Amino acid sequence: MRRSILLSCVLALAACARPVVPPAAPETAVPPGGAAEAGRLAYERVCAGCHEEGKSGAPRTGRPEDWAGRSRLWQAVLAEHARRGFLGMPARGGDVALSDREVQAAAEHMLSLTHPKAPAGS
Repeated sequence: MRRSILLSCVLALAACARPVVPPAAPETAVPPGGAAEAGRLAYERVCAGCHEEGKSGAPRTGRPEDWAGRSRLWQAVLAEHARRGFLGMPARGGDVALSDREVQAAAEHMLSLTHPKAPAGS
């Protein structure tokens, strides 16, 4: 009896020590326009509300100067920050229904608007 109570307590504490990451939404079918269209739609529905106006310090889309002070690796981690949340930005922009694919596509769309001359995937 004592062992099962002790084991239950240990497991409960271990569960509390893990970072809270929202569960990934199920992957959705890519719309007829492909990943680029999925990214545009997700960006407009979820991300633009903050990133168009720079709400709560969000770097504005289409303004490279807003992104200039960030790490040189920001492009590589943008989708991960969008997926998990970063500073004041909630995970998945606050829409837990966004799939990993949609988050990635939205991040790529934001990059293409902000840095149109950069090669895809850079």
